[in-house]
Formats: sequence, structure tokens, C-alpha cells
Amino acid sequence: MADRVVPSAVDAEGHVFASLRLVLLGVTALVQPTLGVGPLLVHDHPAALAAFAVPALVTALCAVWVLRRKPLPPPLVVVGAVAVLAASAVATDVLPPDAHFGPTHWSFGLVGWHLLLLLPDRVAALLAAQAAHVAISVTQWLLAGTPDRAEVGGAGVVVLSVVSFQLGVLVISRVLVRGARLAAEVAAERERAATRAALAEQWEQDLRAGFAGQLGTTLPLLADLADGVLDPRADETRLRCALAATQLRRLFAENDDVPDPLVHEVTACVDVAERRGVVVSLAVSGAPVPVPTDVRREFAGPLAVALVAARVRARVSLLRGDGEVRVAVVADAGVDVGTATGRVEVECGTYGRHTRMEARWRTS
Repeated sequence: MADRVVPSAVDAEGHVFASLRLVLLGVTALVQPTLGVGPLLVHDHPAALAAFAVPALVTALCAVWVLRRKPLPPPLVVVGAVAVLAASAVATDVLPPDAHFGPTHWSFGLVGWHLLLLLPDRVAALLAAQAAHVAISVTQWLLAGTPDRAEVGGAGVVVLSVVSFQLGVLVISRVLVRGARLAAEVAAERERAATRAALAEQWEQDLRAGFAGQLGTTLPLLADLADGVLDPRADETRLRCALAATQLRRLFAENDDVPDPLVHEVTACVDVAERRGVVVSLAVSGAPVPVPTDVRREFAGPLAVALVAARVRARVSLLRGDGEVRVAVVADAGVDVGTATGRVEVECGTYGRHTRMEARWRTS
């Protein structure tokens, strides 16, 4: 399965905020000269000019990160928010008393867009900054003179329209963020489901390959029996059939979900021998240790051969301790299962009518 990159919920939110800031940068850059240049020409005050330059500088600094779709540094956010609020207060302070919340009060409508540009991903801070902006502007208006009822109504309409429109942008941004988060979660869940399906398919293929490998010795035996090449009454044929049955029984046990797979597979081999009438005693000592599947298969090979060769009795011992796992078999059979040195070391010796086999694997 080809690798696919699924964005997380955090990545999706970052993408939304990066796109939103890009739009707000354009709005702020367009709104500032539209709202501010005309009033500055009418009220040519040095403080107003300085107040107009501060938000423009903040916008220019934000553009350095916004155009690269990078999050704004926290120091820039804090300093920028304080700077534009202070600039708004200065610009409002030099207005004539009758110009508050009017066409020449450019800072009131502009600063909210700067705050949106700086704080779209910090809702609490944005609301607090907007509230401070409105409170400062209203306080300065009241200190400039006593407004009549008509002026109060007009100011209320301006405040409500400007603030509600800008907060509407905030609400839309939260809806977009929530949608992006849900989409990312759905995509991640689909990816997890696809991964689980791929793992299940791979496990099934591995299982089939394992069965095919084990059946590689069984199918020729069955073919020879069916074709009459082998005599079912012959001792060698019966031994081959018993060995194939033991291997298949252990293979079935290999895929069982049990606490101690090695003991489970050894018991499966013992069970096949007992079904043939062999009296088998099994002794297990030591605490369970994790044994890889391929190592368990190496243990099972010589164990199966020794048990299949047993005539009447066999004794199986599974010992775990001192950094190694050992499986030993003593059977009343004069067959040599051979020796091997690999991950599992096998030693075998024949003593009269008895065979002793020991397989050893070091855990470290």
C-alpha cells in the first residue's frame, strides 16, 4: 500500500488560520488607506499621522509571516495588539468632539481588523482586546462632551455594526476550523481503517504462506498415498503420516491467541503422540518468556521427530531460566533426530533403545 500523508487536526487548524490571516492581511491593507487617508487630509495632526503609521507598520510586519503561511510569533502578536490599541486611543484623542464615531473616526473601524489579523486563533484574547478597544473609544467620546440622545443612538449603531461584522468574521473562522478538524479526524480514521485492513490482508497472506510451507511436505505424501506409491501399512509410511499430522497440529496451534504460545505448541505435539497411544509426561518449569515464532518453529521440528518415533513412552521437559529456553525429550525410540547449531541448538544422542534430544535457545 502506498504511503499517504493524512493531516492531523492541528495541521488542519493551522492551514485554516494561515488562509484566514492571508485574507485578513488583504482586507486590512485595503481598509486602512480607504478609511484613513481622507480623514488625515482633513485633520492634519502630527499625532494622527503617527497613529496612522503604527497600524501600517504592524500590517507590514505581519505580512512577513502571513505571506509565508507561518504562524505569527507571540511577541509580535502581543506588541502589535498593544500598539494598535494605543494608536487608536491617540487618533481618537485628537479628533474634534463632534467627530467621534463619524466618517473621520477612522481608527475605530480599522483597529478591529488589525486585532483579527493578530488574534484569530486566540478567541479569548481577541474578545478582550475588542472589548478594551470599544471601552476606550466610548470613554474618550464621553469625556469629550455630553452627547444628546441622537448622538448616543448614532454611536450605538456604529459600534454595533462595526463590532458585529468583525465578530461575524470570528464566528465564520471558528466554523471553518471546526469543519477542518472534523474533516481531518474523518480522514485519519479512514487511514487507520485502511491500515488495519492492509495489516489484516498481510497477516492473511503470511498465514497462507506459512500453511503452504508446512503443507509442502504433506501434499507429496498425500499424493503418493493416493497414487499407491506408498503402502499405508508400512512403518515408514505411518511414521511420515504421524510426523505430518504433528506438524499440522502445531501449525494450527501457532495461530491461537494464548498467554504462553511455546507451551501451547509443545502441548499440541504431545497431544498428537498421545492420540497414537504413546504415554507422554510433560513437565514445565520457569516463568514464561516471549519466544519469536520462527524460534518456536525450530523447537517444534526435532520435538515432533522424537515424539513420532516414540513407541510406548516419552518424557518432555520445557525448562526456562538462566537466560535460555530448553526443550528436552527422552523417548523409547532408537532414532537420531540429528544435531543443529543455529538460533536453536539441537543435540541428540541414542542410548540403546532410548533417544534423548535437547533443543536450546538463548534469550539474550
